[in-house]
Amino acid sequence: MAQIVLKEVVKRFGPHVAVKGVNLQVRDGEFLIMVGPSGCGKTTTLNMISGLERPTSGEIVIGGQMVNDLEPGERGLGMVFQDLALFPHLTVYENIAFGLRVKKVPEAELDRRVRAAAEAMHIAPLLAKRPAQCSGGESQRVALARTIVTNPSVFLMDEPLSSLDAKLRVDMRTELKRLHERLKSTFVYVTHDQAEAMTMADRIVVMSRGVVEQIGGPLDIYRKPATQFVAGFFGTPTMNFLSGEIEARDGGLAFASQSLREPLGDALPADLAGRRIVLGVRSEHVEVGRGKTPGRVQLIEPLGNESLVFFEFGGDAPLVAKVDAETRLRPGDNLTFGFNPAGYHVFDAQSGARLN
Repeated sequence: MAQIVLKEVVKRFGPHVAVKGVNLQVRDGEFLIMVGPSGCGKTTTLNMISGLERPTSGEIVIGGQMVNDLEPGERGLGMVFQDLALFPHLTVYENIAFGLRVKKVPEAELDRRVRAAAEAMHIAPLLAKRPAQCSGGESQRVALARTIVTNPSVFLMDEPLSSLDAKLRVDMRTELKRLHERLKSTFVYVTHDQAEAMTMADRIVVMSRGVVEQIGGPLDIYRKPATQFVAGFFGTPTMNFLSGEIEARDGGLAFASQSLREPLGDALPADLAGRRIVLGVRSEHVEVGRGKTPGRVQLIEPLGNESLVFFEFGGDAPLVAKVDAETRLRPGDNLTFGFNPAGYHVFDAQSGARLN
């Protein structure tokens, strides 16, 4: 049983509150990813789970036991750090074996487990080398093997792929998913990279300024962000945001801004008329050539099978739309556009909370 529960966990550093009353339940065997910008509190939360930091208040429960006062080595956790923390003077074999030697595991058992972990991470030919002789991806596998070999019930990972180049990051994401599926252990993973979160997580915890903004599956968070912050953090390119207000129109509600009047359908209650809002629309829901609103192309970014069209219109903020790669547009061209109402995200202008 490797369930992790955080109850009203707070962490202060002097007058600064880094984590503000986090409540979280990590399910047994789950791959949970904590994501957010630098300084949002995700690494501090992970460090409190590991025991590297003590919470100022609140409770941390692992496997049914409160661990607030337990040292890191007493919690039965495996940790992979951002800088990997390999011992440069030891061979790959001895780096993997280090935790077992600390536990005084018999030599024959130690050797068997080290070689099994090396085989699992495809680094058996590297056992006699030192870390400096390994590539970035190989060093990452050594760090993972060193964690696997101790059979932890929980893996804690703090941005372990951030130092790798783009292709290696993609390869290692696949390796980590395969590792999780094979071990069936609980993974808690911290990153600022939304692509890592979307591709690997069973559930995602989005944090901002020490607060949990939303917890949910990758598609839930992408399709129905709970706040404007979450909506802007997930998705490439960033969601389009238009400031305006809700007005009553033709028996329904419409979005009104300096340059737009767009019906909102029946997704919002009538008593929201007059409310200041931010309308969010992802680039795939901006339909170039299908509406009547005029705009002018500023920039085209080809992406292979599709392109991003950045354009201005009226006095509102510029927009970006995804179009088919065969769409013939150039900077300076005029266009018309509309929105797909199925892709509307409506947020309160003051609190940022989702309204629809």
